[in-house]
Amino acid sequence: MAKMYYEKDCDIRYLDGKKIAIVGFGSQGHAHALNLKESGCDVCVGLRQGSKSWAKAEAAGLQVKTIPEAAQWGDIVMILVNDEVQAEVYKKDIAPYMTEGKALAFAHGFNIRYQQIVPPAGVDVFMAAPKGPGHTVRSTYVAGKGVPCLVAVEQDASGHALDIALAYIAGIGGARAGVMETTFHDETETDLFGEQTVLCGGVVDLMRCGFEVLVEAGYEPENAYFECIHEMKLIIDLINKGGVAAMNYSISDTAEFGEYVSGPRVIPHEETKARMRAVLSDIQDGSFAGRWIAENKNGRTFFNSKRLQLKKHQMEVVGEELRKNMIWGGDTDLDTASN
Repeated sequence: MAKMYYEKDCDIRYLDGKKIAIVGFGSQGHAHALNLKESGCDVCVGLRQGSKSWAKAEAAGLQVKTIPEAAQWGDIVMILVNDEVQAEVYKKDIAPYMTEGKALAFAHGFNIRYQQIVPPAGVDVFMAAPKGPGHTVRSTYVAGKGVPCLVAVEQDASGHALDIALAYIAGIGGARAGVMETTFHDETETDLFGEQTVLCGGVVDLMRCGFEVLVEAGYEPENAYFECIHEMKLIIDLINKGGVAAMNYSISDTAEFGEYVSGPRVIPHEETKARMRAVLSDIQDGSFAGRWIAENKNGRTFFNSKRLQLKKHQMEVVGEELRKNMIWGGDTDLDTASN
């Protein structure tokens, strides 16, 4: 059984006297930097010279440096730029300053697992990975709560890498919710698998198929959107709070009966698992990582075309119009801007 840690197990004093450089000020970066600062830590944000996030970070009361300056300044360097650019940023702007006794931190293990980043022997390497988007890491911290986190140590040069990692997670509020110990290997593979087969790839394709079937059968697209997309959040919120049993308790018996008789018709259990195993195999043997790395080196032609195709899909066009009139139409909690 996975080992769990809570606030009583995390001593934030392990960050005393340490300077923490947060590289990136996107969804996760802004949350980590602000939460750590408000937890009493010495923090700076590392950004490219001329980054549009520079003024934003300064306006939030944070000190900002170029990435090389931040890497040289920090005792702990947390890399929170996108996976696909981490290796380049590390090699060019961070690696020269990763001297013995420092710590290199990540919120996802991709670049360590697939050896795109190979840290020097004398530094701690740990993961502090919130299991939620950055705007939630920030909003729950402000509310006195937190997002559950994963912790992992890849390299323990100091003998205290786990203590420092747990202290860091306490600083961003994660210890309030709970911290599960894992490895870079397991976090990377399970995270990629979950995203591709269920959370993003699976759910989006399921919603899109449902929407298209209803529209093609002659139903209004707005109706299809509400039934197959809008209500997804309501169902997932129930599962998140009390499991599938709580969801089934809250829906009608008719809906629950339909779950049992029609769910397996749409997603045949063994066939789906076989296809999921094939996806997992691609993740485990590095095929997916290689494809993603190559996609970024070759101009993202496939990625950009699929993104544009989705943007033009009727479910997205209809959904955008419907959401304008919903009560959360002006919600600023959702970070959709690029950083």
